[in-house]
Amino acid sequence: MSANPSTQSGKRRRMRKLLVDRSIDLILLVFSLLMLLPLVFLVSNGFKTPQEMLAWPPTIIPANPTIDNFAAVLQDTPLLRWIFNSILFAVLSTLAILATSSIAGYILAKFRYRSLNVIFALVLATAIVPFEVYMIPLYFQAQSMGILNSIWGLLLGYLVMSFGIFLIRQNVIHSIPDELLEAARIDGAGELWIFFRIVLPLLRGALGALGVLAFFQAWTAFAWPMIVATNREAYTIEVGLALFQTGFTVDLGRLSAASALVLIPSISLFVILRRNFVQGVASTGLKE
Repeated sequence: MSANPSTQSGKRRRMRKLLVDRSIDLILLVFSLLMLLPLVFLVSNGFKTPQEMLAWPPTIIPANPTIDNFAAVLQDTPLLRWIFNSILFAVLSTLAILATSSIAGYILAKFRYRSLNVIFALVLATAIVPFEVYMIPLYFQAQSMGILNSIWGLLLGYLVMSFGIFLIRQNVIHSIPDELLEAARIDGAGELWIFFRIVLPLLRGALGALGVLAFFQAWTAFAWPMIVATNREAYTIEVGLALFQTGFTVDLGRLSAASALVLIPSISLFVILRRNFVQGVASTGLKE
């Protein structure tokens, strides 16, 4: 008895779809492993001896693991001080950007003044201006204020993020209906109460995503901290890591060990805020 042709066709379609799905999964898996490979070698090199580090072919698991590179980094450089400076700088910059972006984004989205459209256009225009263009004038401003080699000097260039204002404004427009705000005003609520008790809780996902972006922007900043911090004790970790590279050589073992230690705070923060980050980016992308 022959099988129904429509049933066989359905089985072939399911098999073809299953084959395509498995092929996509395999490609993504290989691509993910290739993306992770430099990170794995970075951590692995931190535990290798100089001879093993230069051996070919390279090994992922060290044959004779050692912590000499980590001990040398911690003894010879103020690495923990640099990490503290970076964490303090990144946290304060993140808080400042969250505050300025949420306030400016809410005002630009919900208050009807013609001049606000001009201000929003100027904010968007600043997004295409490279930071290096106004970095030197900003440096002289920090110098005149006497805040070089301090956390306030670092923060001067990282208090506002134009993309953050745009992100929050778009989320306010799509997530917070005008009727909700009007109902609160009719009930006698003030603008501050509305902002803190209604607007901010509804923007939790977007603020979480923006917080991660702002943190990593400050954490990986290099040019501005390099010209503001001339004292070794005031370096951030990005500037400090550059010291492991001289004009002609690179201390690969210590650089790998220091980089592996630096990964701990940033990865921890991403793991903690991963859910908000994914939700915020996904919701923004779906609504745009």
